[in-house]
Amino acid sequence: MAALFNVTLEGSGRHIHVTRETLDTLFGRGFELEANKPLSQPGQYASRQKVDVAGPKGKLTLTIVGPCRSADQVEVSLTEARTLGINAPIRLSGDLKGSGACTVTGPNGSVDIPEGVIVAKRHLHVSAEDGAKYGLKDGDAVQIKVGGERALIFDALPARVGPTHATFAHIDYDEVNAVAGVATGEVIKL
Repeated sequence: MAALFNVTLEGSGRHIHVTRETLDTLFGRGFELEANKPLSQPGQYASRQKVDVAGPKGKLTLTIVGPCRSADQVEVSLTEARTLGINAPIRLSGDLKGSGACTVTGPNGSVDIPEGVIVAKRHLHVSAEDGAKYGLKDGDAVQIKVGGERALIFDALPARVGPTHATFAHIDYDEVNAVAGVATGEVIKL
């Protein structure tokens, strides 16, 4: 069993990851994302670029998270998936087979994504150094305890341990706002 330690909690808001090909279609061939704000995970950033994501019942504007990836992936909350009318399963990033479909529109064109819309499963990113220090391996399940007036324990969070990670717990804003009543950046117990 892993040792107990404190970790910073982050709310994961709606966003999209795109391939180079999709970025070319949405913004024009050779377009480069402009970093707006660095994110906690090394090398990732919220870009200045936004796109519309549409489903059968509505659309939302999402920020593109860079850099480009090998697959298009849209991450929304369960509430947002219902607003869009998309059946988005709760999954870890990258687990896209059989996930929801949508249309993404940018200033230069649109792309139909046949699968790639998910509700991000709550998870714990762990640096390789912290993994070794606390006895955590990639794929281990952990609990996090959130204090305060609406204290609760999130159970069975998968740990994503590796050299490209920084140690942060990620839950979506449905969980942050409605369930836990905590703020992004709050330090919680693992």
